[in-house]
Amino acid sequence: MKMYLLPLAIALSAGVSLAQSTQNNTVPEEKIGYNALGQQIITTTAVSFMKTPPIAEWASDEKEFEPVKEHKDGRADYLPEGYEEALGFEDTPDPIVQSEMGTRTLRAPIVNFLGLSGNGTPPDPSGAAGPNHYVQAVNTTFRVFNKDGSIVPQSTFSLSTLWPGSSNEGDPIVMYDRHADRWFISQFQFSPNRILIAISETNDPTGSYYAYSFSLSQFPDYPKYSIWWDAYYMSSNSTHTAVAFEREKMLNGDQSAQMISMSLPGASSFGFDAALPSDADGDLPPNGTPCYFFNLADNAFAGGQDRIEIFEMTCDWNNTNNSQVVQSQDLNVSSFDALFTGGLSNIAQPGTSQRLDAIMGVFMFRAQHMRWTGYNTMMLSHVVDMGSNRAGIRWYELRDANDGNWAVYQSGTYSPDNFTSRWMSSIAMDTWGNIGMAYSISNGSSVSPGLAYTGRLSSDMLGDMSYGEQVAINGSGAQTFTNRYGDYGHLALDPDGETFWYTGEYIDGSSQKTRIFSFNIKEEAGLENPYYDNLSMFVFQKESNLNVKVDGIHNNEKVELNLVAMNGQNVYTSKDIKPANNGIVQDIDVSNLMSGVYFVSVGNSNFQKVERIFIQR
Repeated sequence: MKMYLLPLAIALSAGVSLAQSTQNNTVPEEKIGYNALGQQIITTTAVSFMKTPPIAEWASDEKEFEPVKEHKDGRADYLPEGYEEALGFEDTPDPIVQSEMGTRTLRAPIVNFLGLSGNGTPPDPSGAAGPNHYVQAVNTTFRVFNKDGSIVPQSTFSLSTLWPGSSNEGDPIVMYDRHADRWFISQFQFSPNRILIAISETNDPTGSYYAYSFSLSQFPDYPKYSIWWDAYYMSSNSTHTAVAFEREKMLNGDQSAQMISMSLPGASSFGFDAALPSDADGDLPPNGTPCYFFNLADNAFAGGQDRIEIFEMTCDWNNTNNSQVVQSQDLNVSSFDALFTGGLSNIAQPGTSQRLDAIMGVFMFRAQHMRWTGYNTMMLSHVVDMGSNRAGIRWYELRDANDGNWAVYQSGTYSPDNFTSRWMSSIAMDTWGNIGMAYSISNGSSVSPGLAYTGRLSSDMLGDMSYGEQVAINGSGAQTFTNRYGDYGHLALDPDGETFWYTGEYIDGSSQKTRIFSFNIKEEAGLENPYYDNLSMFVFQKESNLNVKVDGIHNNEKVELNLVAMNGQNVYTSKDIKPANNGIVQDIDVSNLMSGVYFVSVGNSNFQKVERIFIQR
């Protein structure tokens, strides 16, 4: 959602020119069609495409900045008519508040290091971890780190370097597509309105990228993305609230990759559209599963009961006019108050009257999807007013029974004292069912804007963050020059399925900084879990058989074994396997399968373990 400052001017080395790369600038045909429901569907391909040279060959000099220039702000005037009246709506006190800290102690972060400071306000930090690297992007720069926090040499660039000629507007998002073992980097552009997406050619974030630029009729402010079995999905604060990009072709560097643009029908909005598409960690959802979009509806502006609006988007890439978006559920939830007084100046800081934007009325990035044996989970969070503009975090774990019929399995409002605001949250679950949540902290007397985190074990009492708050970085001073702060943070799950990585803004003196830190609920908590004990899985291929060996299952609980293809299709399932000596050994015949990436999952309703393997035929 916009920002003020901008582009880095970074020269390429004399020996490497982007002109040497594969580049195609086209005028794509935009097709406007209608499905059987009468919904408009806009289909197009990229207005430009290129394969970049390897990043390691570029010249990196983050000190060369162009003069600061002010850009339009998609959020500055989003409060609609009726805001004051909505504030007067009497909501009941939050009925599920956790007003005390958890009693367990989390250890300090595994790694905790300085991120990019950004060249824009707010910095819009986003980042993800791969097998060996962490990639962070802010307005308007990206950088590749080793996972110990050291900077990979020659790896700090203006985002515009990925899309030569772009104006480098910002709102970046970084994702690691663990299913394809690739990196996804994006930002928006206006004049003309564009979405820019770069997909790494390999799992090396310093290698070459397939860089796509898609044109949209309206400025796609505040874009948020997800990884799904058939597409990269996107929402934005515009008429383009349900958008899909043809993932399979983009991964192959195919410039004919299509974009489908639609709108969520009847989504409630308080002047700012920010539904979240479901983002798959763990196994991909089965092929044919629609992508779920989640929209927050406070009864102060949406009427009825406080609720989560759920939509389903399906894409037909062969005949895009068969694609559709439908609202599948209104999921009523415990009462909350998502509106703050003061317009976009809400959160108190020490030593100043300047308040910070709480980002009210919307879900915060991401909507994390996890596939389990017999059910799926979805993690969501948003900020709520606990009174007098003191912010707390409402969080949800939704579950379905593999049928898209979502219900609240557990939820809570995290506000464990009466003084400090907690906001800018991002929440996720690991592959053991433990939950981590990271966020910003501040109050008007003694806590400068900093970053903290908490969590819970899968076996804990529902609705409770059982671990006490751990501060990752204390802020100092206050941000006095604007109310715009963060806009979002980003909690990503490591490919190991256990380690959480968060990046967010904090204040150092009067300067905006970003931090990157990681934590592990399972290992760092140092506690046993009733469902597993040093669980390990070994998967290897021997000729036409895949051998799976799992050890450490408690009480010889029956488990289910699945082999899942890259499109989410189950190609092998064995149910009700009875372990012997707390383990299983099983062979899977893969003689009829095509070569490619597959996922092996073993688990039951209490736990799961997932391994990625390339099957060679």
